[in-house]
Amino acid sequence: MIPRFLRLSALCLIAMMAMSSAAAQEAERTIDVLDVSGPLDDRLAQFVIDSIHDAEVRGNVELIVLQIDSPGAVATEPTLTQLAATVQESPVPIVGWVGPAPATAQGAIAQVFALAPIRAAAPGASIGLWQPTIAGRDHGFLLSEPPDAGLVDGSVEVEEPIPGLIDLVSPQTASIRQLVQELDGFELAGAVLETIESFTGDDGEQGVTALTTVIREPGLWDRFLRLASTPEATFFYLIAGLTIAAFEFYAIGPGIAAAVAAVLLVMAGYGLATLPVRWWAVGLAIAAVLLLSISYQLGGVFALNGLGLLGLLVAGRYITATGPQFEPGWPSVILTTAGAAFFFLLAMPTVARSRFSTQTIGREAMIGRSGRAVSALEPDGLVEVDGATWKATSHREAGIREHDAVVVVGVDGWYLEVEPASIGEEE
Repeated sequence: MIPRFLRLSALCLIAMMAMSSAAAQEAERTIDVLDVSGPLDDRLAQFVIDSIHDAEVRGNVELIVLQIDSPGAVATEPTLTQLAATVQESPVPIVGWVGPAPATAQGAIAQVFALAPIRAAAPGASIGLWQPTIAGRDHGFLLSEPPDAGLVDGSVEVEEPIPGLIDLVSPQTASIRQLVQELDGFELAGAVLETIESFTGDDGEQGVTALTTVIREPGLWDRFLRLASTPEATFFYLIAGLTIAAFEFYAIGPGIAAAVAAVLLVMAGYGLATLPVRWWAVGLAIAAVLLLSISYQLGGVFALNGLGLLGLLVAGRYITATGPQFEPGWPSVILTTAGAAFFFLLAMPTVARSRFSTQTIGREAMIGRSGRAVSALEPDGLVEVDGATWKATSHREAGIREHDAVVVVGVDGWYLEVEPASIGEEE
């Protein structure tokens, strides 16, 4: 029985392998479009490298299109060198396309684009700022030479072919679909591209259509992290994370805000680790949030609020050293600062006021209530009264430890004044 089972299994396996081989041979020809948008970091560069190798292995890819819209690169030299070599040596035809307008290609990505066998652009796209190859670095490291000296420190808006740089630019290259159709019959390294195919409709009529075009993007985790790959996003995630962490601390919430703050700070950490940052500006941003927190704790001090918000504006504008290719813009910095101001000057006081001034648990009603210490009071800490956690204070000699019974004897601002339960009962 067992030998027969094994024979049947072997026959099924052979049949499945044969079917898989036949399916591979008859695999539909496709055009792979690789989304190369945003700053070119190591993750994005590695995605392009892996996708080109994968297209070679699959063997059914007629053409690879690098859809570029990138202000510059922050990847490492080895990764960029590998990317340039992969584009040059790919056995699968590669087209670099800067589009749709107003897409841009600067720094290392412009140099990689120049290495593609075919280079196209949408009218109105721009290319240039050849150096620095890596944003924030000194000139010197190059992947390819600029075709025009003016592209080293400047850029050009593409409206017509540029010798040595742009092969195709016209209304027919304004979108991916138009570009694919325009490339049909284009000769490349002795071969002729076939980017359209004929088909027969349900009514029997003949027609032509572009090959199946597949848009490929980095994985979900990479796309999530890369949300913080721009200076504006890094500054936003940093300030939002610190602000929400302060909100959680003062509001004594259930931990949801703390979890959100942790995620935001992880995002900010990726940006700070990837981009060339000015650490004095990062320190200034943290100090500014600390000033706003102190001001809130003191009941709102105009001078501290002003210094904090001014610090955020300066830190946001100079947080990265990625110029001249891309830098944080004032509008995004102002919006992030305004958001922090809203939290510290309006949202946090409103939540605290609501918490301490409800009809069921007003200030006077709290006096005389019993509870227990959630943490030691030295002299400040947390207590639990009527099932809710509150910030509390007591004199140092009270010696209230965690889990000790306490009684509320007064309210001071956002703090409950408590004493050990035995003292409160005697009084």
